[in-house]
Amino acid sequence: MIVAFTGWNDAGEAATGAVSHLLNTWVSTHIASCDPEDFYDFQVNRPQVSIDGSKIRQITWPNTDVYGVNVPSFPFDLVLVRGAEPSMRWKTFTAQILDLADDLEVSMIVTVGSLLADTPHTRPIGVTGSGSHPDLAKKLGVSISRYQGPTGILGILLDGAQKRSIDAVSLWASIPHYASAPPSPKATLALINSLEDILNVSIDLGDLPDHARAWEIAVDEMASEDSDVAEYIKSLEVAKDETDLPEATGESIAREFERYLRRNKTED
Repeated sequence: MIVAFTGWNDAGEAATGAVSHLLNTWVSTHIASCDPEDFYDFQVNRPQVSIDGSKIRQITWPNTDVYGVNVPSFPFDLVLVRGAEPSMRWKTFTAQILDLADDLEVSMIVTVGSLLADTPHTRPIGVTGSGSHPDLAKKLGVSISRYQGPTGILGILLDGAQKRSIDAVSLWASIPHYASAPPSPKATLALINSLEDILNVSIDLGDLPDHARAWEIAVDEMASEDSDVAEYIKSLEVAKDETDLPEATGESIAREFERYLRRNKTED
């Protein structure tokens, strides 16, 4: 089960963009949706008015939808959850999601999120992974989260999954805070690549790499118009390179090579 929510957990809409990419890549079946009346404050998440081709007005309510996906080349099926972060009754909301996960015999839950950070747009977008249990973290090569402080619905879901003995992993992409306007295709691409690594599969990237390059060029042009921003980005690049240089010669290269082999094997 792969889960993403708009709002606090979704800087630059990178996380929901990742789940949307998966939904656009494969044929999906709508499984369930929540009753928005139970979980949303409509003054916070307002219903949207649209007009269709027949000039008929329609109301779209904030919601959370669940989709099933069967990918013949994968050794498992996928359950994709995408929606707006609920405003209330988080315990009940989480219980309903996890009850569905139990009914569908979900073996692992992967939550994807994105946050604003002091990171340069010119370097690879960092994705931090953490596991719900030390054994799972060791198996997947991720850390155990040591974060303390306010949390979003993703944190509540991870806690609930752990209490039900469902393996759970959290992936968070770091978005440059000076380029946080959605969409953030480079961060979405980074999350998709991390999903490939966690699940040991190959996912069709479609136009994501092209969109990521176009996004980076657009931010370059924005930065070139402000000398202060350009100087700030250079300082971020120096700090990032000093931190990531040891890993760049080891684990990151190995991950890229494994991803390359998986993708070639899928294409063959």
